[in-house]
This record gives sequence, structure tokens and C-alpha cells, in this order.
Amino acid sequence: MSWELAYYAIGMAKQSRAKIKMLQSQAKKDAAQRKAEKSAAKFSLPSQTPMQEISDHDQAWQELGLTTSVRRALVEDGLFSLTDLRKVSLAALKELEGMNANAVRILVSEMKKQDLSFRS
Repeated sequence: MSWELAYYAIGMAKQSRAKIKMLQSQAKKDAAQRKAEKSAAKFSLPSQTPMQEISDHDQAWQELGLTTSVRRALVEDGLFSLTDLRKVSLAALKELEGMNANAVRILVSEMKKQDLSFRS
């Protein structure tokens, strides 16, 4: 038997059950570590404002009962009250990250109550 054939036969030998379990365990650990790193990267975005800074400016939105993600989106866009919403169009408001259909309904109805309108 040539040395190449012997080398191939050694490489193709069946691995022991213990080695298979060890390799599977290592693969799971590596996958969990990659997932944790990816998750940590999501929450360390520089564009996200800490909730302490947002809570200083979102009193009007809290009174309307809007969720945290919606309040964050509004404050990060520089919208601190219903009168500030006159600066933006309804389409632009819907495009904000974190905005949802329920929040849009609430904001539109509150603006109608105060006889305000969005920018056209």
C-alpha cells in the first residue's frame, strides 16, 4: 500500500463516540458564543439613546400611553409634544423605527382633538 493510500485510510477512519460528542459539544459552545456576540452588538448601537435621557423628554408621550419603543423613536427624532408632530408628515411618522399602527392611531386621534394636522 502506498503512503498516500495509507494516509487517506487513516483520515477516513471512523471517529470514536467520545470524540464525536466532544466535537458536537464544542460546536454548540461556539454557536452560543457567536449568538451572544451578535446579540451584544445589537444593543451597543451608538444611535440608541439611554432611557434616562429619553425619560427627561417624553412626558407628553407617557401621558398618551405610548410604548417605550414608540416614545424612544419620537424623542430621537426630536418630537417632544403633539405640536412638534406638525413638523413631519404622516408618512414620515410611520417610517420611524419602533413606530407601530396602534401608536399612529393614538397620535392621529389626539392631533384631531387638538385641531392639529401633519405636514403635507
